[in-house]
Parts: sequence; C-alpha cells; structure tokens
Amino acid sequence: MENGPLKILLISGDDALSRRVAEMLSTASNIADVICEPSVEAGLALLASNVFDALLFGIPHANAAAVFQITQLATKVSRQPIIVIGPDEESFLAEAVFSGAQEYLGYSELSPVALRHALACSIARNLERLSLIEEKNNYSSLVDHLVEGVFRTTVDGHYQLANPALARIYGYDSPVDLMANIKDIASRLYVEPGRREEFMRLMQENDTLSGFESRIYRKDGSIIWIAENCRAVRDAQGRLLYYEGTVEDITHRRQMGEALRLSESLYHSLVETMPQGVFRRDLQGRFTFANRTYCKYHNVKSEELIGRSDFDLYPKEAAEKYWHDDLKIMSSGDTVEIIEETQPLGASEKMYHHVIKTPLRDESGAVIGVQGMFWDITEKKRIDEQIRRTTAELARSREELRKKNAVMEENLRTAREIQLAMLPQQYPSFPPSASAAASAFQFVHLYEAAESVSGDFFSVTQLSDTEAAILICDVTGHGVRAALVAAMIRALGEELKPLARSPGEFLRKLNFDLCNILKNTGTPILTTAFYVLADCKAGTLRFANAGHPRPLLVRRALNHIEPLANGGGKSQPALGLFEDPTYETSEASMVPGDFLMLFTDGLYEVQGQNEELYTQQRLMLDVKSLLKHPPSILFDELIQVIRGFANNGEFEDDVCLVGLDYFCAPEII
Repeated sequence: MENGPLKILLISGDDALSRRVAEMLSTASNIADVICEPSVEAGLALLASNVFDALLFGIPHANAAAVFQITQLATKVSRQPIIVIGPDEESFLAEAVFSGAQEYLGYSELSPVALRHALACSIARNLERLSLIEEKNNYSSLVDHLVEGVFRTTVDGHYQLANPALARIYGYDSPVDLMANIKDIASRLYVEPGRREEFMRLMQENDTLSGFESRIYRKDGSIIWIAENCRAVRDAQGRLLYYEGTVEDITHRRQMGEALRLSESLYHSLVETMPQGVFRRDLQGRFTFANRTYCKYHNVKSEELIGRSDFDLYPKEAAEKYWHDDLKIMSSGDTVEIIEETQPLGASEKMYHHVIKTPLRDESGAVIGVQGMFWDITEKKRIDEQIRRTTAELARSREELRKKNAVMEENLRTAREIQLAMLPQQYPSFPPSASAAASAFQFVHLYEAAESVSGDFFSVTQLSDTEAAILICDVTGHGVRAALVAAMIRALGEELKPLARSPGEFLRKLNFDLCNILKNTGTPILTTAFYVLADCKAGTLRFANAGHPRPLLVRRALNHIEPLANGGGKSQPALGLFEDPTYETSEASMVPGDFLMLFTDGLYEVQGQNEELYTQQRLMLDVKSLLKHPPSILFDELIQVIRGFANNGEFEDDVCLVGLDYFCAPEII
C-alpha cells in the first residue's frame, strides 16, 4: 500500500465481524484508525462531519436489502471506495459492484492479507476514477465555456456532440435541443444545396479544413454566416469514424466586409460623379489620382494625368505657387481652404476656384502627399459682384423710399389730425342757453380708425332750439381714399342745410352730387349713410337710411331695445350706387330717458373663434346688459366686450359710434 496512514470506517451490525476486521487491520502499519458504526444511518451521520479513506460495509445476507443499502451508501459517499464483506455467494459479487462497491470479500476469504490487498486496490482504483472524473469535468468545462461552437458529427450528417456555444450560435436552447432537431445536416443546416457535399469532398481530400465559410439556417429560420475548422478522425485501419471541429459566427464580420465593399464602391461612385474636381498628389507633387471632373476640366485622360504635376497643367508662376502651398500643407499637417485665381494653359480669361486641400496620410498617420477638391466659382464671383452692385443700388433706393415714407407718414398724421378736427369738438345744447348738463339732448361718440385715416364720418348739427340733425356715414374700405370721400361728404352736407329738415331729400341730393363727383374715377365707391332729425319738443325722430346699419333705439323705461327701421320696411341703396334713387323719410317717437345709438358696421363685423361672427343680434344683447352705465362708459365697455370676442383682440375695420341721450327739459316744454 502506497498511501499514508489511512482512516477507515467500518459499518456492521455484527459485533464479532467488527472485532475480527479491527484486529486484522490493527497490525497494518499504514492504518491510522478504524471506527465502527452499527448501521448505515449512523455511518452516514459520521461521514457528514468526518473524512475517511475507505468504507468497509459488512452485510449479514446477500439479498435485496443489502443491494439497497450498498446503493444508498454509494449515492451518499461518492469519493470514498466501498468494500463489501458478506456471505460467500459469487453470484452476488457482480450485483454488489454494479450497485457501487469497489470490492466484495466473502467471509471465507477474509484474512489480513486479503483485506489489506482489497483496501489498497480499491483506494488506487478510486483515485484513478476520481482523476478521470476530474479530467472529464475539466474537459467538459473547457468545451462548455468556449466561445466557439464545438461539434462531432457522423459521416451521414448526425450530431454526436455539441457544446452550448454551438447551440447558441444555431439558435437552439441547448445541445440536446440542437441534436434532437438536426438529423440531416445537409438539408437542415446549409442554405446552399450541395454545401455539405463540398465539405465532405474537401475533408476526404485533406482530412482537415480551415475557414470553411457557409450560410446556415438558425432554428428560427434566420440566416447567418459561419466559419468551420474541422478534422477527420479515423481508426487504425484508416476508416473514417467521424468529423470534429469548431464553428465561429462570422455574420458580423461578413456584414462589415460587405459594408466596407459597398462603402468603397459608393466612395468611388460618389467621387467619380461629383461636380467637384478631386485629386491626390504624392510627396513629389505627382498626381496619383484624379476624378472625371478634374480630368475633364484639364482636358486630359486619367491615365495621361497620373505621374504628371501642376507644372504640366499651369503656367510656371502659378504651378510654383501651388507647389509651395502643397509643401506648406504637408509640413504643417493643416487643412487649407482658399479661393484660387487661375488661368489654365490655353484659356483666354482668368477663372476662380474654391479649393480645399488636406494632408494625405497612410495607416500609420505619416503624411504621404496632398489630397483636395476644387470647384469653379467664376460665375458665382460674377453674380456676387452683380449682387454687390445691386445691393448698393437697392440701399440707395431704400433710403429714398424711407425718406418718401417719412414724408407720407407725416402727411398721414396731418390728414388724421385734420380728419379728427372735422368731427364735432363740442356739442350744442338744447336750448342753446342751457348748460351741457341741463341740455334736453346730450351727445357722446367713440371713433377708432383702422389705419391712419378713416372712411367713417359723422356730424351733429343744431337746426333750431329744439332740433338736432345727425349724419353718420361709412365709405367702403378704409385709408386715404375712403377718408377723401368722407371729407367730400362733409363738404356736401354743409351745402345741403336747406334740405336738412327733409331726411329723404337730404340723402337723395347727397347721393346725386356724390355720383357726379365720383363717376369719372372708374371704380364705384359706395357709402352707407343714416340721417336723422331729432326734435326734443315734439319727441320725434325723422330719418332716412341709405344702406346703413339700423341704429338702436334704447327705451330705458321699458328695458327694451329696437332697431330703427324704415317705415316702408324695405332697405334703400347706399350712396354712389345709383344716380337718382328715392330715399324714404320715416318717423319714430321718443320719450325722455330714451337713448339713440348710431354706429358703422366695423363695430359688429368681427370674427371670433372657429370663424364665428359677432352679429347685430349679439350686439343688441350686449348693449342691453350694459344699460345701467352712462352712454360714454357704455361705449367703452361695449368696445372691450367686442375686443374680447375678436380672434386677435382688434377691430379690422373703422369703428364709429354716436349716441343721442334724450332728457326731459321743462323750460322747453
């Protein structure tokens, strides 16, 4: 026995056998200790906390119970040899060894020499077994943890061995899953028909194969690229047994290679079709590459240009300058962007080019020449110069226009001041001797122009101690033209005072005179107008309407608002539309406390959210809600309400409101 002092565990319920075995081993010099336990359970409990070199197991009978106990021990004690001592039944020997025992000694052959020999052989065989297990485990661990796939296949296309990496590459859950699914490598694995046959042909010729690249199907049907390294394994007679080797997934490498190939192809395609000239020159200034544009520009073929220099293309002075620039770029390593003025040999005039030059480097970073591109900007230079001249001329024109605009704006400011001066600056009292607060009629207005000047106009005229005439008009459009027409209407209205007490005749004559003035303008200019004669003593309103929005008569005592409509119920045309239409004079009554509100259509022709329009009906409702306010405050509040409704918070047209408030005047009555 070559082992050192051994520690032995004896399990036996037979005390006589235990003493006999202990005596036999006590004389052995290499036995350090023998511990006896009466049962398998006690022995396993001791093994849980102690280490033994071998296990002796005495059985009283060679039966199924003994087989079960041997199996139990072998399962629990995997690293120590088990020697069974039992009845002399040769047929039981194989069954005991099959159940996990290393040796079987019959009672009759039990002796010190036989026992020591059995221990020595069992321990030696067990050490060899453990060594093989460890070697196998190491091999399996190595194979299982390889990044490359490892395989062994039969000649007819079955897998005998596969590691986890191979299963992963092929998309299977495990080597078992792979081998269960791939029964015919030729049809199940390779994408190209005949690829397996090509593999086998090369293996037959060379017995080894390196870098055999193929497209294969993964489990999910997707396709990848693999590279196989393989060798053929033969027996002593040279018969082919199987193939074994490794597999590497090279899909990414192939994709990168294909991408690189496409990139190079795209690069050459792009460079050759670019409108810019592209070139490369070596350290001596000789051309090593020039694209089609460059060659076409110099009227040479590519093969004729390679090996030549700028001295073959340009006058000496220009070529020396270009060569000096190249030397500077190669020595500094800087990129240079310049505008070059050139005149190629044979050219009749100078040309301009935008040039970018950079150092040309090899894989190590060393400068090996110059590369660059240029494009013709001669036409651009001409256009830039033309633009410069045009811009200067435009600047002069803009300054002149600015001055003219300043004059125009000053004129418009003056026109606005004049137009505002044309509006009533103060209102008459009724009777004239009454103070403004005691007047039977009190007036209020609000006026906003959409532009500097407006086409809206109104006037208030005192015809007698008890009569007031109000004219409000709205010329189509707004701005200077509308303001001029409004000024003409004011002048015409002054001339028509003899007709002031007849509203219908007043508007008829105003329309006639206006048509005569405007008939040669070429474009009709329409004006809506409303003329009303109010008598505070009679409590009447006599009025005529020329296409104008109907004023609102607010009867405060009744909390009621009514539009002031023509007596005939029909609308009448705006001024300037027909040469001599008839305008009807209508009449309405007023009582003290009533309020007459006149306005132009700019007040309600306002667009709100979702293209909703501010209607006259809505205007009446908003006025009614503000009746508690005095007229001047009512107008201001109403304007704010309508601004809040408008999309942009502004009026798009001129706005004019005129109010007549009727108070009781005892001294008149």
